[in-house]
Amino acid sequence: MSNAYDVIVIGGGHNGLVAAAYLAKAKKNVLVLERRPIVGGSVVTESFGDGFDVDSVWTGGTLRPDIIRDLKLELPASTAPTAPLSARSPFISLQSDGNHLVLDADPVKAAESIKRFSEKDAGRWGEFVRFMDKAANVLDITYATLMPRLPRNFSLEEGYGLLELGLDLRLMGRRDMLNFIRALPMTAQELVEEYFESEQLKAALASVAIHGSTLGPMSAGTGYTLIHNWLNRGGPAHVNVGRAGGITQALAEAVKACGGEIRVEAEVASIQVDMYKCKGVVLANGEEIFADTVISAADPKQTFLSLVGPMNLPPEFVWKTQSIKMRGSVAKIHLLTDEGHGIPDGTVALAPSIKYLEKAYDAAKYGEISKQPYLEVTSVPVRESAKESVVSIHFQFAPYALKHGTWTPRQAAAVERETVERLAIDILADHFVNLKSSIVNSRTITPHDLETIYGLTEGDLNHGQLMLDQFLFMRPIPGWSNHKTPIDNLYLCGSGVHGGGGVSGAAGRNVIKVLK
Repeated sequence: MSNAYDVIVIGGGHNGLVAAAYLAKAKKNVLVLERRPIVGGSVVTESFGDGFDVDSVWTGGTLRPDIIRDLKLELPASTAPTAPLSARSPFISLQSDGNHLVLDADPVKAAESIKRFSEKDAGRWGEFVRFMDKAANVLDITYATLMPRLPRNFSLEEGYGLLELGLDLRLMGRRDMLNFIRALPMTAQELVEEYFESEQLKAALASVAIHGSTLGPMSAGTGYTLIHNWLNRGGPAHVNVGRAGGITQALAEAVKACGGEIRVEAEVASIQVDMYKCKGVVLANGEEIFADTVISAADPKQTFLSLVGPMNLPPEFVWKTQSIKMRGSVAKIHLLTDEGHGIPDGTVALAPSIKYLEKAYDAAKYGEISKQPYLEVTSVPVRESAKESVVSIHFQFAPYALKHGTWTPRQAAAVERETVERLAIDILADHFVNLKSSIVNSRTITPHDLETIYGLTEGDLNHGQLMLDQFLFMRPIPGWSNHKTPIDNLYLCGSGVHGGGGVSGAAGRNVIKVLK
């Protein structure tokens, strides 16, 4: 086994594997080091018992079409955003009277459901979808554009990228361009109120904006996160539900097929640094592995404060890294059920009003688990012929930093874990009376689990909150937005850099442009 490579990639999540696959395709001698026994990071389908296979963190997802094309990936049963509308599932917002709002992928069918709440809103739905699709496309182009290291070290090459981005913005048309720029700093409430009047529809869309973020629909910048999540999902509903692991398995196969090497159960303890130059890594078992280049798919805080170490970095850089806002507040409840749970296919959300969502967020601001949480639910059959299915519940808000209570140690954490699970099941049982009796097994993943098992600092799904002061050239920190670091030959490619957040793979692909 070699101990010297062209490139070492730390972390076998989707971004790390995307970067490794491109490098291996370019005939680089690449080694991927993954701490867990399986690759995938937080984009993984794993088993919690017989027939209990779940998308443990991300509910499905899809890579950028150009990545799929470039790497010739064969993804299982993909229902990517480019697939026909008929192949995609609906977004269902639960209503107390059972008259649920169904936002079908087909705008005409969605308008029919909206009409029950507002004729005016039904008439404007197509206009809203067209704007969101355009805005998501521009954001997609933005994520594919390397951000310069403002306010210094601006290069002419990076300037060309910004020039092309400006042209793409202008090609949207004056009206759509201005609306896109206006939408980014707006609150989700303000954005949806510019189009719609019915509380049911406004709340359903606002819930998409706050998904995975410790923000409320009245928080500035949730106009941006609404567009971001719309882009990652290809609309309001999730895609590839129950098949997230297929994405990273296909990427791992692509790495190996191109000659790259992947080692699991290979935890990196430290990154070797000598006079601000990266030499390689040291594993937890003491093994030293050398490389010309090291790329970290871990989040910036973990990379710099734990693996590199503050003593090897400029003091100002350390302070800025410590200031990155993580603030995870998501728990995941997975239920193995029989076929009688009654939950419909699609993405099912509990978001009755904007005020309800804001109150759910209020709890997190004070370090409390929301008693009336925002929930998003998906279900998938265990097997085509099986009579069992897995119900996965995304629970917000359950803050990583609890004011009263703790996620550790195990005995104390069991109380909070049980609280989250019970709340989710009891609330959903009000809408689906057979849910409780259908449960065969359960598994709850807390914010602390997201940190210790999946490597997500503070349980933050996006390696850093998607906020106005942490995006574009300010992600992960101002002055270091182009994947480079103060350490020569050390680069970042995880979700914590520009283009990250969700399952697009843009961050992993973009680092390759810097290495060329």
